[in-house]
Amino acid sequence: MAYLGNPGRTLQVLDKYNFSFRKNFGQNFLIDDHILTKIVDAAEITKEDCVLEIGPGIGTMTQYLCERAGKVIAVEIDNSLIPILKDTLSEYENVTIINNDILKVDIKALAEEQNGGRPLKVVANLPYYITTPIVMGLFESHVPLASITVMVQKEVAERMQTGPGSKDYGALSLAVAYYSKAETVAIVSPNCFIPRPKVESSVIRMTVHEKSPVSVKDEAFLFAVIRATFNQRRKTLVNSLANASLPGVTKDKVREALLQMGKPETVRGETFTLEEFAELSDLLMS
Repeated sequence: MAYLGNPGRTLQVLDKYNFSFRKNFGQNFLIDDHILTKIVDAAEITKEDCVLEIGPGIGTMTQYLCERAGKVIAVEIDNSLIPILKDTLSEYENVTIINNDILKVDIKALAEEQNGGRPLKVVANLPYYITTPIVMGLFESHVPLASITVMVQKEVAERMQTGPGSKDYGALSLAVAYYSKAETVAIVSPNCFIPRPKVESSVIRMTVHEKSPVSVKDEAFLFAVIRATFNQRRKTLVNSLANASLPGVTKDKVREALLQMGKPETVRGETFTLEEFAELSDLLMS
C-alpha cells in the first residue's frame, strides 16, 4: 500500500485528479507520517472500534484508520474529493464514504446502523473555521461517543482546556469539561500540511465521560445560562442573564440565586467554575 502521508505522494494524487483546494472548506492536508501515527495512537483504535472520520480529504489518515479499526465511516463535504477517496481507499473493504456536510448528518442513526448503537470514536483533522460547531454538535446531540481525537488550531485547543478567569474561558471550555476529559497529545507545525496554515495546530483527545462531573436539573438550561453569560462577558452576571430572555429569569431572581451562593451582585460569569454554573442554573429553575 502506498501511503499518502508524505508531500510527494500527496502531490501525485492532487496532480492526477487536477485537484484545487477550496478555501471555503478550510482544506489543509496532512503530509507527515509521524503526526498521523501519533493521532491514530492517541485515539487508541482497535479492531473492536467503529471510527467516524470528519473531512478525510484525499484519505491520508483514513488509510491508517482502516488498518487499525473494524470499520471507518468517512464523511466528506467536498464532492470533488469523492472519486479520489474511492481510488486511494480502494484496497480497504471496511470503509464507508459519505458525501455530506457533517452538521447535517444524523450521527445517532449512523451509529445505530453502522455500529449497533455502540459508541463511536471520532478522529479528524478539523477545518478551523467550523471546529466549535462540530465539537459542540457532537456533544450536545448526545451521539454515543467513546472519544473525540481531533486536530484543531492550537489556540482553540487551549480554549477548550482553560479555566475560570482566563480571557479564553467560555462556553466551549465549559462544554468540553462537562462532557469529557481533555488532553493535548501533540503540537503540530504548519510545515506538516499542504497548503501550510498560518498557525500552529494541536491534537486534542477528549475522552467522553460516562457520567458528567456535575449533575443538573436541566442540561439544556445550564448551557443556555452559560451561553447567555459569555454572549455579554463584560457585563455582570445579573445584567447578562436578565438581558438574555431566559424563561423566568429576572434580575431579582439572579440576585437571589447569587445571594444563596454567597456571591456579590457585581460578580462576572467568567469567574464561575462548571460546578458554580450548575448550582446557579438549578437555583434559577427553583
